Amino acid sequence: MSDDVRANEPEDVTRLVAERLNAGDAAGVAALYEPDAVLAYPLDHPTSGRAAIEAIYQQMVDAGVKFGAEVPLPTVRFEDLALTSTRSADKTGVRVQVLRRQPDGGWMRIIDRPEVPGA
Repeated sequence: MSDDVRANEPEDVTRLVAERLNAGDAAGVAALYEPDAVLAYPLDHPTSGRAAIEAIYQQMVDAGVKFGAEVPLPTVRFEDLALTSTRSADKTGVRVQVLRRQPDGGWMRIIDRPEVPGA
């Protein structure tokens, strides 16, 4: 499983999510989230917990969803927290995530809002 490769910088997480999803590794994607993380997907019914997040990503894998590379916007850091974001490839919105530095120095998502339309 790919979850043994940690995100050394907050910006690494988005790239690793795309790589793992595109490889069909939903468990590897979920491993980039803290156990009690929140994924605001679907937007009107957020998903909580790594197992539930893995199930969402498995549905994406099963549907053949692929993520393209997106250029990160500047990261905002405060102590062991980071706010990362990317403009969507189709320029229709922004994706934002809050990450926390882990005891091993790696970074994991704690809050993920996949898309903010029109941002």
